[in-house]
Amino acid sequence: MEYSIFQNHGYMGLYGGLKAKEIHEKKRLKKNQKILDHMGGTELAANLFRATQTDEKLRRENIKGKNKANETHHEVGKKVRKTIDELGGTMPENLPTPKKSTRQIEGEQKKKKKLEGK
Repeated sequence: MEYSIFQNHGYMGLYGGLKAKEIHEKKRLKKNQKILDHMGGTELAANLFRATQTDEKLRRENIKGKNKANETHHEVGKKVRKTIDELGGTMPENLPTPKKSTRQIEGEQKKKKKLEGK
C-alpha cells in the first residue's frame, strides 16, 4: 500500500496530476493489466528516469520519512515533465498506448528463439 502511494506521487508529478488509476483508465487498460507494461519507449524512458532520479536524490540527500519521500518523488516527476515540455516533447499522458504489452512482446521473442533453436 505504501509503495503504491509513493508510486502515485511520482505519477502525479510526471502526468500533470493524474494518479495511477486515472492513467490506467486513460490507457483503457483492463483491471489486471499493469501501466508499465503498456508504455512505448519514450514514456517508459521518462518513467524510468523519474524513478532512478528519485532513488538517487533520496539516497544523496538522505531523505527520510514517507511524507518527504512522497514529496520528493512528486517533485522529481514534475521536473521530468517540465524538461519534456521545454524540449517540445509530448506529455506522457498524450503518448499512444502500444497495441502489445512488453510482456506480450517478450513472450513472442522467446517463442521465436525456441523455434529458431530447433
